[in-house]
Parts: sequence; structure tokens; C-alpha cells
Amino acid sequence: MAKPNYSFEKRQRELAKKKKKEEKAASKAAAKAAGHGDDEMNPNEAAAALAQDESGDADDAAPADEAPAPRG
Repeated sequence: MAKPNYSFEKRQRELAKKKKKEEKAASKAAAKAAGHGDDEMNPNEAAAALAQDESGDADDAAPADEAPAPRG
């Protein structure tokens, strides 16, 4: 009985992953060129925007240059 060639199988999986990744990148590029991807944000951009909104809406918090009132 023939011995399985694991290196060949691994290489085939890697090539399939690479092909899928390239197809996805091409699809994204086409969508962006068509103007469909302009209003979408990736998770990092969304988190940065959220953090900026939270820091800008801090009306109830003490100003940054004033220390909080001492307790006790």
C-alpha cells in the first residue's frame, strides 16, 4: 500500500487558501472601486471612532485640568 504524501496535501491546502484570499481581495477592491465599500468600517476604525465619541461626549466628567474633589 502507498504511503500518504502529507507534504503534497499541505501544499495543496496552502495554495487553496492563497487563491481564496486573492479572490476575496479582488472582490473587495472591485466593490470599493464601484463605491459600495465607502461607508463600511473595519473593526479597528469602528473602535477608534467609538473611543473618540466617548471622549468627546464627557460633559458630566471633570475637566482634564482640574483634579477631582478630595474625599474625607
